Amino acid sequence: MKYIDFYRNFSRLGCFDVNQVRMVQPDFDRSALTRWLSSGYIVQLKNGLYAFKEWVALPGADQIVANFIYRPSYISLYSALAFYGMIPEFVSRTTSVTSLKTASFSNDLGAFDYRHIKPELYWGYHMIDAINQRKILIALPEKALLDLLYLTPSLKSEDDMRQLRLDEDYMASEFDLERAQQFLERFNSHALNYRFNLLQKVYIYD
Repeated sequence: MKYIDFYRNFSRLGCFDVNQVRMVQPDFDRSALTRWLSSGYIVQLKNGLYAFKEWVALPGADQIVANFIYRPSYISLYSALAFYGMIPEFVSRTTSVTSLKTASFSNDLGAFDYRHIKPELYWGYHMIDAINQRKILIALPEKALLDLLYLTPSLKSEDDMRQLRLDEDYMASEFDLERAQQFLERFNSHALNYRFNLLQKVYIYD
């Protein structure tokens, strides 16, 4: 297959794996991917996973790749907090949670970290629109914050909570405290309850 034909058939995907290609073209010769990698037409995201070079540069491509290269997973923690405007910092690494083991990957789109969470806590995310009519899975704001508190036992004091630099206007007007309390009950974690109480004293009750 010529690259121009491959691009015409699959470019709408942005990123793809070999199985997706073979569902459309069962006799696809995988060695073509090696040639196209050498020519710079495509980039490798992970073993068996690829993206078109033009697509990699699009804003938001990293979010799709975060979901794509390690599944099941959803964007959470600092990346989700930054997405919602809950923290001021730019987050250089895309952070997600997964029911699989903790893992990290790097490719042309950046660095991707995945933190393990128990399967019974793998909830609290939704699907939103992304580029090229694709969707991404990202934690709801309240779940992203609770995921962070749950997975960061070093947060032990009010000063530690202040170091998160959560946006006070967001916490006062947009953060859904009732939903957070419901999620907190589902976690059923005394340690998380303690950390969330510290956070409330800094950002919600003051």
